[in-house]
Amino acid sequence: MAGETGIFIGTAGAARQELVLRRANRHGLIAGATGTGKTVTLQGLAEGFSAAGVPVFVADVKGDLSGLGMAGSPTAKTHEIFAKRAQEIGDTEWCYGALPVQLWDLFGEQGHPIRATISEMGPLLLARLLDLNETQEGVLNVVFHVADEEGLLLLDLDDLQSMLAHCADRAGELSTKFGNITKPSVGTIQRQLLQLRAQGAEHFFGEPALDISEFIRTDENGHGVVNILAADKLMSSPRLYGSFLLWMLSELFETLPEVGDPDKPKLVFFFDEAHLLFDDAPKALLDKIEQVVRLIRSKGVGVYFVTQNPIDIPEDVAGQLGNRVQHALRAFTPKDAKAVRSAAETFRANPDVDVATVITELKVGEALVSVLQEDGSPSPVQRTLIRAPGTRVGPLAPEERAVLITTDAVGDKYDTPIDRESAEEILAAKANEAVAAAAEAQAETEADKAAAAQAKEQARLAKEAERTRIATERAQATATSPWAKMATSAARSASSSIGRQVANEIGREIFGGSRKRSGGGLGAQLIRGVLGGLFRG
Repeated sequence: MAGETGIFIGTAGAARQELVLRRANRHGLIAGATGTGKTVTLQGLAEGFSAAGVPVFVADVKGDLSGLGMAGSPTAKTHEIFAKRAQEIGDTEWCYGALPVQLWDLFGEQGHPIRATISEMGPLLLARLLDLNETQEGVLNVVFHVADEEGLLLLDLDDLQSMLAHCADRAGELSTKFGNITKPSVGTIQRQLLQLRAQGAEHFFGEPALDISEFIRTDENGHGVVNILAADKLMSSPRLYGSFLLWMLSELFETLPEVGDPDKPKLVFFFDEAHLLFDDAPKALLDKIEQVVRLIRSKGVGVYFVTQNPIDIPEDVAGQLGNRVQHALRAFTPKDAKAVRSAAETFRANPDVDVATVITELKVGEALVSVLQEDGSPSPVQRTLIRAPGTRVGPLAPEERAVLITTDAVGDKYDTPIDRESAEEILAAKANEAVAAAAEAQAETEADKAAAAQAKEQARLAKEAERTRIATERAQATATSPWAKMATSAARSASSSIGRQVANEIGREIFGGSRKRSGGGLGAQLIRGVLGGLFRG
């Protein structure tokens, strides 16, 4: 399975094919059509790394790699085939056995949840992930900077959404300090985040954040722990898968020290069905993956891609893959034929092997193998019979998975999410305070308006009262003046005289008397009576 210096892959004739541990961090590729034995090859390599004390991480797309946590069984339908293969290649050490495993799931359904905070992801990786242009990336950098300056934690997508809205509201203020912050740029970032959220990213961004050292464990026997990520559901969310992959590799790159080429890797990754990862990835994301894959080798980390066709891997990434296991390819179409030729050209030539022809003739469990030798050069390609695995070929039962989850070294450390106060809550509280203050100010303004109206009305009433008082006093003053008394007396006298004259005249008319008297008749007497009364008064 694994010696002191290499991992047994299989035999080419009588020659053993081994993956040199000192060169295992130079990355690798396992390729082949469906049903040709890629998964079995992956299992065998994972078993070899674990036995050598190297922790392993496996992205389990189809669910069958979870069987690494259980030993194979003599009652399994593959037992006869595997026993025959062990005998055929002289694998006297072959036996069934389980590996120490830790089960993970970004959605928390089939393993411990994996989370990272927005701050840990950082603006650079997020910009690559969201495929932002230079201007939008600049806005995202401003958002992170403002959050850092004001002590606002960015933990999940809600925090980032709130900070984007907050910075958009303060665009005028922030633009003078950091450059133009336009609402269209903020809107584009928010729409990209919405797309990421639609793929389930809210499960990944949050707390408690994973300590990356959880992946680098050995058990009490010195065997490397195999971390199995349930990726069957995850692969339908390529952006989320890409964000996780970038974060994980970047965290390892930043955390682990430079070691060059150690005697064995510190950690090895296997990404099954890798073509699903690269199919819809934006170019910026591919560039970042290529950069990380190229540089992480010096940290002692090996990355192995498992895919159906070698051309599924971008050229810049494929150029970093030094160890190759090529299972059968089918050449039924011109495109298939092109893929066969491309695969053949990637191997170091062997005059005894016509690679382009052999690739289409390989049986299940056979592969063309070329690995890096001690001096770093690739070995000549060899047609190899792959060793049989000792772990189960097939998925875990739900009850078996539950037992492994509850009994591993991780425990329940990450199982319960934490939602502590961060940017969203703080900004919401500030907004509520602002609304309350505005309402209070509005209430004070309304009260001031009411008081002013009341004072105005009181002033009007006071003015009316003053006018009434003045009019009354004037009327009283006029009534008590000398001229008023004279007029009153004259009127009184005139009325008395006229009354007497009229009464006398009426009496004469009734009782008889001389009609002619000195001084005229009734009219003249009336006039004389009035004038006499006035002068007497």
